[in-house]
Amino acid sequence: KDSFDIAEMLDGQPRRVLRHNEQVLTLWPSARTARLEQRAAIQPFPSLLTGSEEQLFERYELVSEGPGRVAGFDAAVFVLRPRDAARFAQRLWAEQGTGLLLRADGLAPDGRGLGTTAFSDVAIRVRAQPDSVLAAMKKLDGYRVVKALPRRTSLDDEGWQLKNPIAGFRQVSCVKRSLDPLADADRPAGAEVLQAIFSDGLTHVSLFIEPHQADRHRAGSATIGATHTWMQPVGAHWLTVVGDVPMATLKQFAAALEPKR
Repeated sequence: KDSFDIAEMLDGQPRRVLRHNEQVLTLWPSARTARLEQRAAIQPFPSLLTGSEEQLFERYELVSEGPGRVAGFDAAVFVLRPRDAARFAQRLWAEQGTGLLLRADGLAPDGRGLGTTAFSDVAIRVRAQPDSVLAAMKKLDGYRVVKALPRRTSLDDEGWQLKNPIAGFRQVSCVKRSLDPLADADRPAGAEVLQAIFSDGLTHVSLFIEPHQADRHRAGSATIGATHTWMQPVGAHWLTVVGDVPMATLKQFAAALEPKR
């Protein structure tokens, strides 16, 4: 069954994202640039689960918090509480009639909000209009079209391994792509980055492995809302670990990654 969606990103540099199944087109109107790529395995909000319910409830407890209201719709409010310290809780608002996820909040162990993803305006039970997405994806006059074609691979095939699995997380994707997001036939790709994605059924952790460049890379960490980032060298390579999980979980991934001998 085909699936379609359109998203307008209003924060940061304005851009428009159109998706038809796994084909994703991102438009930057100000730069007149369009990037076409294939994405698999993980879909953004309002999709929720990437694994089975059994996997999810191994690591989270579901607690009802009663009714709520989001974007003019009545919602049921739930909290997914982690069963360990390796992940954050999430409070979820689901539309009463359809179960559509309307809002998701990341929660710190002390109950503080770490960030919210939500609809400000949404229409439910309207007829889908896939032609509007397909037509927009083909109407690219005046745009420089860049095709980003990641190659599916595996950590093992690329000479890497996690010596100690991180409890509750399973690898769901591994791809290799150019470090230059605008590389194309006229602008050859240089170095590549390897991205491995792990999921506990609800949240995700990405490991990015690339050649180490001393003049560009600086070891350390960063935090924006629920999203944490950890950066460090691994031999001749540079590792960046990103996820909506505690920093300690990212450090576990970093400590477990090593070249195969």
